[in-house]
Amino acid sequence: MADDELTRAARLLDAQAKAERLFAEIETRGLVAPGEGERAVSDRVRDLANELFGTTRHWHRRIVRSGPHTLMPYKENPPDRLIGADDIVFADFGPIFEEYEADFGRTFVLGDDPVKRRLRDDLAVVFAAGKRHFAADPGITGAALHTEVARLAADAGWELGGWHAGHLVGEFPHEKIDGADVESYITPANDTPMRRTDRAGRVCHWILEVHLIDREHGFGGFHEELLTLG
Repeated sequence: MADDELTRAARLLDAQAKAERLFAEIETRGLVAPGEGERAVSDRVRDLANELFGTTRHWHRRIVRSGPHTLMPYKENPPDRLIGADDIVFADFGPIFEEYEADFGRTFVLGDDPVKRRLRDDLAVVFAAGKRHFAADPGITGAALHTEVARLAADAGWELGGWHAGHLVGEFPHEKIDGADVESYITPANDTPMRRTDRAGRVCHWILEVHLIDREHGFGGFHEELLTLG
């Protein structure tokens, strides 16, 4: 039997809270460190999720990217890279907690580079402003929110690094996410209202992704979490 909407919302928020704790532990335990390979860090985070929550499944490919790899959008698959002493690194994980999906991304800066630190700090600012814009417009479309997030990025001195700025999220497996189905994404081609129900009649919940890049300096950063709850 499908969960009611209040239960769905509570379980999505619980999944995100677990993901947030997972990422706090990543930082506390120093898993993102110079000399570590991206894949090794990804595997350690996978093992940490299992240790903390018994989580063994992730609904999308686990991503840890550093240095120039942080310029690349999700679909790219760069070779493994050792993390440097002055690197910027982001992690993007989609663990499944009790059959509900989390999707959470954060950026870590090693060293004292002021531009990298500014980009990292701007990620949360752009995310929060995008969330406020969404909240203020009941009829907002995916295209309109993407336009606003791109504007916020440009005003901060960055650009967006991918073709979309977020997607649907829900029970596992959620409504099929297809690269050709623009209605599942916050993207310029999606002119449908974001506040709607899916094909099964459930309320649509969204993840907002902020991927900021600095092409001149050759790096980027990433921040994502729930848009429609919390």
